[in-house]
Amino acid sequence: MTYGSATTAGHVAEYMRHIYGDRASAETIADFEDRYARVGHSPLIEITLEQAEKLQASLGKDYVVRAGMQHSAPFIEEAVGECKAAGAEKLVGIILAPQFSSFIMEGYRRTFHQAAEKHGFKPENLHLIGQWPAEPHFVELLAGRTRRALDGLTAKYGRPPAVAFTTHSLPERVVAQDPGYLDQLTATTEAVLAKLNEPNLEWYAAYQSAGHTPEPWLKPDLTDILAALHAKNHQAVLIVPIQFLTDHLEILYDLDIAGGEQCREFELDYHRIELPNTDPLFIQALTALATTGAGYN
Repeated sequence: MTYGSATTAGHVAEYMRHIYGDRASAETIADFEDRYARVGHSPLIEITLEQAEKLQASLGKDYVVRAGMQHSAPFIEEAVGECKAAGAEKLVGIILAPQFSSFIMEGYRRTFHQAAEKHGFKPENLHLIGQWPAEPHFVELLAGRTRRALDGLTAKYGRPPAVAFTTHSLPERVVAQDPGYLDQLTATTEAVLAKLNEPNLEWYAAYQSAGHTPEPWLKPDLTDILAALHAKNHQAVLIVPIQFLTDHLEILYDLDIAGGEQCREFELDYHRIELPNTDPLFIQALTALATTGAGYN
């Protein structure tokens, strides 16, 4: 299960209405239409469907795997119905976010259980996977991609670039109600750093993709980190997203376009690792979660 996405600028208004109803302003819709237009196409849905196909191949014929989105087709309810129609008796739900605020992700639990009830699954046969910030295959994938990028950039610049681990920002009020979100982010970062085993690496934790609201959001924003690196005369930065699992707007626009423009303003060369997408190690992570992952109902 994932949040969903518009795929092009033409889908933004419908997508925003599904999330916010009539509360999305014309200005906000126009802003996101412009972002999608600059990206051209968000592949989140296609990649998520491919992840499900590869997980199906990994798990084999005793499982039925479907992908469902919270705010765009194919919806979670549709995916649950297809599982039932294919003969599934037990239902395992995996939220495609290694770290998440239970306050924010309550919507997934509610949708999952309502869909399961509608399609006749017994409550005792439902299993919703909890947070998985330090799943070993996931950590190995992040560390491996970071290591390869560091080696290449060190050869290019003569010294390792600074590393910024980025995660999705949240309003401070949300985290105040569920501080465990920050613990999960720390768990992922520390696991990747332990795997890298680079005690002299200069690294930072940064938040990205803050929302369009006047309330305080988590800091430091990535822009704050870039400004600090410029002040320290760095040549380059390596962005390591540790929360996002597929290429989509928060990567292709917020980082590659907006973040790239900010780097140029601060005279920094912009680099980032690839997202997990359908890497075999990531499919192994999903396989482990589906078969042995701790969960809650």
